[in-house]
Amino acid sequence: MPTQVSKFAQASAAGERLHHFHGGLKLRHNKKVSCEAPLSRVPISSRLYLPLLQHAGADAARPLVDPGQRVLKGQRVAAFPETGSGFLHAPTSGEILAVEDRPISHPSGAEGPCLVIKTDGEDQWTTLQPIKDWENSDPVLLHRQLDTHGIVGLGGAVFPTAIKVSGAHHEQVHTLILNGAECEPYISCDEMLMREQPEKIIAGAEVLRRATGTNRVIIAIEDRMGAVERVLSRALRKSDNNQIDVVCVTKIYPEGGERQLIQVLTGLEVPSGGYPRDLGLLVQNVATAAAAADAIIDGKPLIERIVTVSGNGVKNPRNLVALLGTPIHELIEQCGGYEKDVSRLVLGGPMMGYALPTDAAPVIKAANCILALTSKDIRSPQEEMPCIRCGECARVCPAVLLPQQLHWQITNEQWDAAAEYGLGDCIQCGCCDFVCPSHIPLTDWFRFGSGMLRTLATERTASDRARMRFDARQQRLEKIKSDRQQKIAEKKHKLRESAEAKKKVAEALERAGKSRNDQSDDSS
Repeated sequence: MPTQVSKFAQASAAGERLHHFHGGLKLRHNKKVSCEAPLSRVPISSRLYLPLLQHAGADAARPLVDPGQRVLKGQRVAAFPETGSGFLHAPTSGEILAVEDRPISHPSGAEGPCLVIKTDGEDQWTTLQPIKDWENSDPVLLHRQLDTHGIVGLGGAVFPTAIKVSGAHHEQVHTLILNGAECEPYISCDEMLMREQPEKIIAGAEVLRRATGTNRVIIAIEDRMGAVERVLSRALRKSDNNQIDVVCVTKIYPEGGERQLIQVLTGLEVPSGGYPRDLGLLVQNVATAAAAADAIIDGKPLIERIVTVSGNGVKNPRNLVALLGTPIHELIEQCGGYEKDVSRLVLGGPMMGYALPTDAAPVIKAANCILALTSKDIRSPQEEMPCIRCGECARVCPAVLLPQQLHWQITNEQWDAAAEYGLGDCIQCGCCDFVCPSHIPLTDWFRFGSGMLRTLATERTASDRARMRFDARQQRLEKIKSDRQQKIAEKKHKLRESAEAKKKVAEALERAGKSRNDQSDDSS
């Protein structure tokens, strides 16, 4: 087994030779149609609906504004309760109409609290505060800027970038990997970003390199992205930067996953329960890097993103720049509207996305793709049959798990066994669903199981804390009782000593009195 030192040495040579990860699928990409037209901007909507939950975690943001208050573009309007989880900002200027439950883009399909903004059409910015000398600034200052400007991972995980970058800085990570390998079919927002704004990707790479203290940056793209490779290489030559390399990886799903991409570039596996920084690596999405450049260099918070609108259910697929909070139906209208036989609306790609109950849901930070599917695109519902133990799911699993065994453990509520068999390492990529001949919705089961593990862990933590509080209370009560008994004993001891002293005094007085009486009798 390689030592930690040799692993670091191997990881530092990332990209010099490509490797393979276990499993995966070769899928039709269906990206060309959405990349034919250049990026265009969605007009500012008359109403924006800004969900208060737009980062990894369960807690919604706390509003910083009240109904009736006027806000400016880029102004902070909500803050997350956890330190390092960032802020939400007004995507444009206008008036806060309400804070109310509205349809949100969430797997549950439920409504959630949203800031409703009536836009004024002026698009007036608040005062921006860029970091002018960021190349020589303290990395901690850059971390704080990423936090206050609401930068999160735009590859789908929406984990706060400030936390991730700060951890990498303290762990002395040596290589930053910018993930531009969009492996899921239809999604092409990152590809269009790299095509049209390569200089911003390079600037974002430099910003994150300064924030993390890394020595080297790799921009990983798919080998089918010839146009992207050309424009990035040209931008690198102009910048005269020899610390950034562009590496093309093979197009196999899900090589864009963080752990799979690391394995492709280094041949190393991130340890179960571990992090890329354990190997001296940090992975960030290319769109996250561009947003970091906006925040640090220009002082602009994250208020918009590129969204792929595609699928056979929309007339003119393309990539759009949309303000956060824009209703999804306005993006569809920008693409010519729906086809007559549209059947389902999906946020994300066909493998890891989830169906939306309504197109009134707004664009959020995690909205990389809106997929309009027809009935022909959707696999007909098949009756779920018993597992035949064929092993196909294990063959394609990129996390090297045993999906059939995990499924049995989850259905039988053997949570400790499921955790031991690596349920927490499942990336919910959908490969096992795709090949299962018994039509078992394995990914849904694993999503449910992962949620149960988190719930049980939370309950276990709460139970442990309650037990610790109970034990501490018992110790405190025992100490109070012991102290009280000790005080009583000391008081009794003092009382006995006092009584004995009084008795001795009385006896002495009695003896003295007898002595005087005897002397009196003698004299008489």
